[in-house]
Amino acid sequence: MSKVIAVFGAGTGLGVSVARRFGREGFRVALVARRKDRLDALVEVLAGEDIEAAAFPADLSQPTGVPALVEAIHDRFGRIDVVEYGPISGDQGFTPAAELDAATLEGLIPLLLLTPVEVVRAVLPEWTERGEGTFLLAQGHSAAQPMPQLSGLGPVMAATRNYLYSLNAELADKGIYAGALTIASLIARSEVSAAAQAAFESADGPRFPVVDPDDLAEHYWDMHTKRDRVEQFHPESPTPQAPA
Repeated sequence: MSKVIAVFGAGTGLGVSVARRFGREGFRVALVARRKDRLDALVEVLAGEDIEAAAFPADLSQPTGVPALVEAIHDRFGRIDVVEYGPISGDQGFTPAAELDAATLEGLIPLLLLTPVEVVRAVLPEWTERGEGTFLLAQGHSAAQPMPQLSGLGPVMAATRNYLYSLNAELADKGIYAGALTIASLIARSEVSAAAQAAFESADGPRFPVVDPDDLAEHYWDMHTKRDRVEQFHPESPTPQAPA
């Protein structure tokens, strides 16, 4: 039975590039996101490239729905070998640290921290039994490097990053790998790149380059196959330029 990657937060940027990269290696693809119409369109595109894919509409800000979602993927494909988790949308924005409050953080925590933890819990029994599995997390640069005026997302992603490092250390000897792709770039063809750039500019923040999501997907494939680092930065040594 061919392997399966579940792409949580699948969209026109990184998500479909990851689906293509793993699909070229024979993986079947489960696409997870909120909007069924967009997922169905991606399934059709991938089918035209001889990649088997199926859509699983779900609100990933509701962690209680994860067990049923993972079960539905299992019912369709019979297994999950790799999870890629990276659902960021225009609904999530930055907040200056001095203006941050509990309500803002509470709104971000389910999608960026609680749901990925629940996804791991849902797939871990299968991976432990089989002795292999890969969990890949996409996160923004502010998870690793705080930036003035651009808080909110960063503190929550930093908590997930902390969890991921511990998770990988605990499970590596069981054949299970967890890795983070920390991105200091805007992602071409992504629906949220323009909104993110507007946020940076309004905050007089750093200017990031634009990366082709195919290059990020290649990082993911390299991480999955080599398993030689917990975190991959893109660019390798991210040094955002201050506005001129």
